[in-house]
Amino acid sequence: MSTDPQSALIYTMVLCSAADGNMSDEELGMLGDLVRHLPVFRGFDADRIGEVARECSAILQDDDGLDNALTAIHDSLPERLRETAYVVACDVVAADGHASQEELRMLEILRHRLSIDRLNAAAIERAARGRYRTLY
Repeated sequence: MSTDPQSALIYTMVLCSAADGNMSDEELGMLGDLVRHLPVFRGFDADRIGEVARECSAILQDDDGLDNALTAIHDSLPERLRETAYVVACDVVAADGHASQEELRMLEILRHRLSIDRLNAAAIERAARGRYRTLY
């Protein structure tokens, strides 16, 4: 199973947002903001975000849904975009100010499936925490 790289990045964000069973408004808003503003999404029709998210959700309904979605993400992303996938995943997790155990576990799974070095992953995670920290 394969998809285009931009859709694979959206799948990554959907997996992290849905990991705890609750796709918060903040997480969904972040997903949309990232698609509209990051250079990697140039040329992607932002009106398709919902369609791609539903596509990912449908994959997750199958018995091997998580594994199939992770395989689609891995197979669709060139190596140079795998860290980008981890960055957007961390941004979505950090968006609501709280990372649940399920979301942290999903990040760990993604890190392994995408072969993100532990040190690089820690730097990406730390940067996301810093970007989304609030005053209070």
